[in-house]
Amino acid sequence: MKLNLLSFVILGLGFISCNSQKELIKDRQKPQLISNEFEFTEGPAPDAEGNVYFTDQPNNRIHKWSVKDGSVSVFIEDAGRANGLYFDNQGNLLAAADENSEIWKINSEKEVKVLVESFNGNRLNGPNDLWIAPNGGIYFTDPYYQRNYWERTEKEIEEERVYYVNPRGEISIATEDLVQPNGIIGTPDGETLYIADIGANKTYSYKINPDGKLSDKKLFTESGSDGMTIDNRENVYLTGNGVTVFDKSGQKIEHIPIDKDWTANVTFGGKNQQTLFITSQQAIYSLEMNVKGVRW
Repeated sequence: MKLNLLSFVILGLGFISCNSQKELIKDRQKPQLISNEFEFTEGPAPDAEGNVYFTDQPNNRIHKWSVKDGSVSVFIEDAGRANGLYFDNQGNLLAAADENSEIWKINSEKEVKVLVESFNGNRLNGPNDLWIAPNGGIYFTDPYYQRNYWERTEKEIEEERVYYVNPRGEISIATEDLVQPNGIIGTPDGETLYIADIGANKTYSYKINPDGKLSDKKLFTESGSDGMTIDNRENVYLTGNGVTVFDKSGQKIEHIPIDKDWTANVTFGGKNQQTLFITSQQAIYSLEMNVKGVRW
């Protein structure tokens, strides 16, 4: 078969594209165990220095991995059964505090302020994961998972929604067209929000409008997720069966297996945000990458 110059160019571009996908992971390393001394890890979130905070929800603690020496310590006890975490622009740690269905703000002195405790006078289902937009607005998912530490046994709000808290602290419904929203992450330009509907086993993208409202819902991939993150190539990372990476078009480009039954969440942290941190059941892992995490 004869190949002309154009064919060689096309083949060459295809080769480069395939190689660039394979270069996500540095030197094709495997995830490295940091610790497996927990009961169920969740919610990893980096601070500005690259330290990574994560939750051990059954033990009601938030832990801190240190970028300086790789040690893990307890950041706070009685953590409100926190699940998802995210840092704001001022260095406060926001937590989806599931115990009383609240959103917390924890400052550097470990002082807690409740930002959200209800919607229209009704208790929220159970804030699970959250993302902070460039303008400081907060999006959080509110699925219902019956907890053994709750006294209640039924919902006060039937719909399992995503809510938006604007910079003035006013809460509104962002969307309620999902079965059971869970993972959530936005792009650093503040224009696109990804929401995993774990109840429908799908992930969608939405346009973020200037007023914080969502529109233009599109199916991103036929896969749900627990936690999510995004890198500087606009690849989206979903969890569940290990970590699966999709490019911005929704094409699967990588799978990172984890030797656990369930992988709950993932984020970038460490020096230059170039280490992937993976929370999976009793453990937390790290993986060196050729891509970086992004904020705003």
